[in-house]
Amino acid sequence: MNDPDVLVIGAGLAGLACARHLHRRGRSVQVLEASDRVGGRVRTETVDGFRLDRGFQVMLTAYPEAQLELDYEALDFHAFYDGALVRYNGRFHRIADPFRHPFDAPKTLFSPIGTAADKIRVARIRSRLRRRTVPEIMEREEQTAQQALEGRWGFSSSMIDRFFRPFFGGIFLDRTLDASSRMFEFLFKMFTEGQTVLPAGGMARIPQQMRSHLPDDAIRLNAPVEAVDGHTVTLADGETMDAESIVVATEAPMADRLVGGMGSGNGCSTVCLYYAASDSPLDDPILVLNGDGVGPINNIAVPSDVAPGYAPNDKALVSAVVVGNPSEDDATLERTVREQLIDWFGLSAGGWTHLDTMRIPYALPDQSPPFLSPPQRDVRRRPGLYVCGDHRRTGSINGAIAAGRDAARAVIADQS
Repeated sequence: MNDPDVLVIGAGLAGLACARHLHRRGRSVQVLEASDRVGGRVRTETVDGFRLDRGFQVMLTAYPEAQLELDYEALDFHAFYDGALVRYNGRFHRIADPFRHPFDAPKTLFSPIGTAADKIRVARIRSRLRRRTVPEIMEREEQTAQQALEGRWGFSSSMIDRFFRPFFGGIFLDRTLDASSRMFEFLFKMFTEGQTVLPAGGMARIPQQMRSHLPDDAIRLNAPVEAVDGHTVTLADGETMDAESIVVATEAPMADRLVGGMGSGNGCSTVCLYYAASDSPLDDPILVLNGDGVGPINNIAVPSDVAPGYAPNDKALVSAVVVGNPSEDDATLERTVREQLIDWFGLSAGGWTHLDTMRIPYALPDQSPPFLSPPQRDVRRRPGLYVCGDHRRTGSINGAIAAGRDAARAVIADQS
């Protein structure tokens, strides 16, 4: 595309949302993407007929920005069970949303995962957060999620350690629960108001759908950017491109390298190990949590139980998530993870085929306070230069889409 109105650097969710919004408003857009496909961190690989998302990922249907941006029916979402199995003291214990699974409420009430009073507190936090708007949640005093669970909501240490730490630790990729209480309460609200889902064709279907609304020549792949200077973008091969407006829609470390002012760009890491099994070790499409806190695994899921397209018809796909980036090499880590899988699911797990180990050094921005103070960081660096990404809003699909849209609005306002 020659002489576009706007150059967008990065075809992740934020860049695609920005480009789509600009295109709707009649601006010509050229998106420069360093890799061979759109989606950024939201991508899916195919290995021996299995669909492996880049790290264990899910979509929350209650995300307000996703509801505006995505065609849910076309994505063919499939839902997880509303609850979890918690591995504690050598057994699996079911923790269910009693409002959606009332017949499983007795198992939840009498499980050793927290006290009876904790189960009442869950109902209380559910009710209160459903009544609050997202802006109201973002205005509440920001502290860590751990502090909010203890002080604001009164949960016992056993409930925090056995349920909240592995559950939200797997979401924040930080088992210390040092992430923002605002983010914790926002996500808790999203979980209670919608479903946790996977697209039938893998998480990559989300950016693919967003890309389909742009002209064919709007995306240029394998085009890494080396520098941004004024209204000029220099690619790694030396080519230069000019535009009235430039939007840097990359992860925070790259954005800081290109335009500065992003701070340290600290991120949270994760490792996801995928296995092919002859059949699923679970009876439901449910998340499994490590309530003991012992061993490398934080949580396990069987994506093919949720959306059958993740595995061939006669197989099951198992994902095991390790929070952080362990120092062990991949072979050593895989042996340790497999030992824990055998302990949990029996000797049959020893025969599962290891498909891949995905290390994601920057999977999410560090969301510890004051990450959301303010909850919306400025996307405008100066007129003509803008930055967007989940690091400017919340570390989520919702945050990435919101940041992209807001950057596009800033571009349009300045060009007008």
